[in-house]
Amino acid sequence: MNKNIDVLVVDDDPAYCELAVAALNACGQHNTLCVHDGTDALDFLHGRNEHSGRDVQHQPRLVLLDLKLVKVHGLEVIRAIRAQACTRNLPVVVLSGTDDQQVLRECYDAGANSVVSKTIDYGELTRKIRGIFEFWLNVNEENRHGNLQGRT
Repeated sequence: MNKNIDVLVVDDDPAYCELAVAALNACGQHNTLCVHDGTDALDFLHGRNEHSGRDVQHQPRLVLLDLKLVKVHGLEVIRAIRAQACTRNLPVVVLSGTDDQQVLRECYDAGANSVVSKTIDYGELTRKIRGIFEFWLNVNEENRHGNLQGRT
């Protein structure tokens, strides 16, 4: 993969990934990669296995992460992201279908930057993703000025 990815979408439902990517495209975001499990997400971010040789100094500017993933749960993905210098400061927004306050606290305790209610309504999802996109890629200073999240 030669082009830099700005947004990594991690969701085990291919239809939801397609919906999220369409919403990102509606916001003008075209450098998006969607993976369907936590293992593949971590392999991409850390340049392992099928993504071996990927320059891990060029990380996405944002990760949109589902919690209930196959192989590696979303909470473990967040913890693994926070454990590595090259991904430690990467913004992670959890898209969750739960309103369980304990689960939401666990997301923040693991290192999520934000938790947003998941929706399958395209208009509502586009509105939410537009807000996420605007903040993390255009307003947040670290991401606006050169993707500084990989610093130690």
